[in-house]
Amino acid sequence: MRNYILILFLFFGTIFSKVYAQLPDGAYMYHDGLCKNLILIKDQYISFICFDNSNKRFHYTWGGPIEGQNQNINVLVEYNSQDSTAIGKNVLLPYRIQKDSLRLKTADTYHLYVKQKSRPQALDALWRITSRQQEGKMHDIPKTDRKTIKILVDGYFQWIAINPAQKGFYGTGGGDYQYDHNRYVEKIQFFSRDNNRVGQVLDFEGAIVNGAWHHKGKSSKGDDIYEIWSKEITK
Repeated sequence: MRNYILILFLFFGTIFSKVYAQLPDGAYMYHDGLCKNLILIKDQYISFICFDNSNKRFHYTWGGPIEGQNQNINVLVEYNSQDSTAIGKNVLLPYRIQKDSLRLKTADTYHLYVKQKSRPQALDALWRITSRQQEGKMHDIPKTDRKTIKILVDGYFQWIAINPAQKGFYGTGGGDYQYDHNRYVEKIQFFSRDNNRVGQVLDFEGAIVNGAWHHKGKSSKGDDIYEIWSKEITK
């Protein structure tokens, strides 16, 4: 009987530990002068972005799938715009929840990332592009090491083009978004390839069909686009 109780204690204690360690989805930010340090967490995936939208400067981004380990975040780095040698490694970051905000230790220093206002929308998820229209026809994009993912959570978005297997980082952009009645609107706050795109507002048609996100409109270059995005599974 005593052994049975011990087994139950260990079983439920393990479950509690995993639930306790799981970070809440959302957008978190701290300011360092004019620089904004933004964290996006969605579907057990994290992205760190540093940018200065007032001066149209993108500094860096890095991130990947996460697991909570007691009071640490374990990040398997899938991309790092500053240091390709970090890709494929695990980074352990001590943290603690302070009210709704996140006190996180990076580069040997704790910073308080303030939880941004919760703005849940139907497109909030971690997505991966799986089809694109070319010459009037939709073409599937096979699931390979190279991928473009997009994180949407609480009114913020970020796309990242990467190849973790080859330690490749090919670009990113993001900012604010709003989705309502099949209308999807982005306002760009950072763009690694062309800082002049910062401040642009892009208006798209958007609809969820059989769980996939159909995305249609004009790109930041003014080109016609029609894309289909599917939810990315990190586990």
